[in-house]
Amino acid sequence: MGWKRSGSTSQRRAAALVEFAVVTPVLLAILFGIMEFGQLFRVRQTAQHAAREGARIAVLQSSAKPYSASGSAVYQRIEEIMTAGGVTFSGGMLSITEDTPGNPTISVTITVPYDDISVTGFIGRITDDVSGTCSMRKEGV
Repeated sequence: MGWKRSGSTSQRRAAALVEFAVVTPVLLAILFGIMEFGQLFRVRQTAQHAAREGARIAVLQSSAKPYSASGSAVYQRIEEIMTAGGVTFSGGMLSITEDTPGNPTISVTITVPYDDISVTGFIGRITDDVSGTCSMRKEGV
């Protein structure tokens, strides 16, 4: 006396196919979400690092204004870091608040539009833009 299996092989295969069809979109959504958030985090870290390096160079006594000019050492360093991080950099992404006699603080903000960094676009818009900011006090003031 052997045990009989309930259901035929074709019924079991059909059930497995239905389960696969139900689970696959959920797993793909999770996978694409992980990829999208990973890219978002990577670009934010790159922008933060570039802003910190730009501010570090801008606060040196040897740095000359305007800091955001495309030929300046600050702009070149920011562009170098953003390019090394795999982010296409343009001057419109950069905002530098220069020091004044009353406020010796220099603030560097780099903003990257989300549409420029989206990997899949599958999930939709997560945020409007990604930014990195750093403020430092000018040396010797």
